[in-house]
Amino acid sequence: MTDAAASSSRRRMEAVRRHLLPRPPPVLSLNQLSAPEAGQIPVIIGGMVLDIHAKPSVPPHPGTTVPGMVKYIGGGVARNIAECMAKLGTQPLMISVIGDDMAGDFLLKYWRLAGLCTDGILQVPDVTTPVVSNVFDGNGELFAGVASVQAVETFLTPSWIYQFYRRISTAPLLMLDANLSPESLQAACKTYESGVPVLFEPVSVVKSSRIAPIAEHITCTSPNEIELIAMANALSTPGKYNFVKLEQCNNKAESVDYLFEMLSPAMFFLLEKGIKLLLVTLGSNGVFICCREHVNFMKDQKSCKVTPFSTRLLEKLEGCSLSSMPVNLSREGSSRTRVFHLPATSASVASLTGAGDCLVGGFLSSLCGGLDIMQSVAVGIAVAKASVESEANIPANFSAASIADEARRTLLSARHIWCQ
Repeated sequence: MTDAAASSSRRRMEAVRRHLLPRPPPVLSLNQLSAPEAGQIPVIIGGMVLDIHAKPSVPPHPGTTVPGMVKYIGGGVARNIAECMAKLGTQPLMISVIGDDMAGDFLLKYWRLAGLCTDGILQVPDVTTPVVSNVFDGNGELFAGVASVQAVETFLTPSWIYQFYRRISTAPLLMLDANLSPESLQAACKTYESGVPVLFEPVSVVKSSRIAPIAEHITCTSPNEIELIAMANALSTPGKYNFVKLEQCNNKAESVDYLFEMLSPAMFFLLEKGIKLLLVTLGSNGVFICCREHVNFMKDQKSCKVTPFSTRLLEKLEGCSLSSMPVNLSREGSSRTRVFHLPATSASVASLTGAGDCLVGGFLSSLCGGLDIMQSVAVGIAVAKASVESEANIPANFSAASIADEARRTLLSARHIWCQ
């Protein structure tokens, strides 16, 4: 091939790239919140995925196409959480793999435009970047989807993770998503020896069972109802724990009481297995926080970097606790189990795909910014609401004032429902 022909071919390929993959947003609002600095930063390990969102303008029908809108969006549980944290002022180190293809270029370019560190992102030649194609119904609920994420399991290997051992072992926290292979999950958990708290994000019902070999190393996990049951069954006799969804109930208090009755055996069992903190997401019913009274998630929260965003949150949430009683989760020598319920606030639903990831991102960013566990979960719920009201997995920006106001309302409506 002549030089002219090769040049023409490259131009055609670039035109195809521009056509298939829209330009990432040129302006992201996270750089104003905190610039990258040397020192301890949280580490997130897991999938970076290109999400293809198809939202029909009329109800979808099997066997035929319908009119609607198709968008390309950065996705993947770990990637979403990392981006959310960055937009809230806490820039993490993301460790992941992508292919050397158009989807991989799109994700990498977006990450660089965001001013985020790409040291941990391995771009592998001749590999297909993880892609998830989702079709939604008119209410923003997932109607059907196909996930192709084999590259994460195949190429996000223990050897790649070990290259970042020093940065992981000095991190204030480590988050793992269950897209990792069992071998890579165990390799990452070896940092537990250094005292780094480890959060396990179960990703799906099927993959949530991957907690079984590493449960002793997990500090915190954030399942929904059915993922919680799957995790408990993976660590005990299959089928021992069950969850029967309550038929439609307009009384929120009754729904929460029913959910606690159904889920508490599995929650208490996971605490017995060594997990210190459970955040059980309940959709529109909010979140259960289940932990021992003396739980301390962060190994050294005093060393965490307080960002301008977290400073605003701290100012707004100072002195805000449960309306019924003050909460002290750090009482040394106590083995009592406590369960709290933090309600979700009403939202105008645009898309539900990034809500859980934003809840975790808001929680982790707040912990790193100096907030306590209760405040951090309340912030996570507020951030999740912002995600639900956005078409994107992660909203373009967050308002500290509105997040703090929503978190304050959640805290003042929280209930202490168990102590024994």
